[in-house]
Amino acid sequence: MDFSPFYQELFSSLNRGLLMSVALIVPSAIGGVLIGITAGCLRAYGNRAVRLLGNGYAAVFRGTPLVVQLFVLYFGLPNLGIYFSPYAAAVTGFILCSGAYQSEYIRGALLSIKRGQYAGAHALGLTHFQTIFWIIIPQAVRRAIHGCGNEIIYLIKYSSLAYIVTCLELTGEGKTVATEYFRFTEVFIIIGLYYLALVTCASFLLKIIEKRLYIPGFGHK
Repeated sequence: MDFSPFYQELFSSLNRGLLMSVALIVPSAIGGVLIGITAGCLRAYGNRAVRLLGNGYAAVFRGTPLVVQLFVLYFGLPNLGIYFSPYAAAVTGFILCSGAYQSEYIRGALLSIKRGQYAGAHALGLTHFQTIFWIIIPQAVRRAIHGCGNEIIYLIKYSSLAYIVTCLELTGEGKTVATEYFRFTEVFIIIGLYYLALVTCASFLLKIIEKRLYIPGFGHK
């Protein structure tokens, strides 16, 4: 039996899906971190109404399955006249979900900073905003880096859900080939190796970032 046509089509499809997966993961990771920092700060330092709003956002997106969120964005919102392309729906869902988890890591890190640093910064003439932006957030980010890094690893893996809104990334492309040839075991083992490679690369980059952000005497090396 000649296996070459199968593997040729498989790897061609998977490589195409890999590019789409990366195109989903990168903006989703960046957007999730930015939203996480913003929402985390608002949840930690906002007034009562802002905190309630931020806590509500985190509760909704942490408390409901990502699959449901994607279905609402892609299949539900058109009933309200709001339309997303498959790619836009997937990225929006990933950003909002990731941002909710990131906000929890950031909020916890912000609240772990000793209150004496606020008084010291104010004594030096810094405003409340300057204190938070230049003194507190840099320290909090260093403390939250491990949790935020784990969330990015999770993002790589749950990016595989994009195919349910017809955005054919790595898993979607592989499933199409597996269905055509009825060779699911081989296809999904290879897909798993692709994701393992992505996670390994991301872990390596996160380690580099951790080392660059490390300050002797602050936390653990």
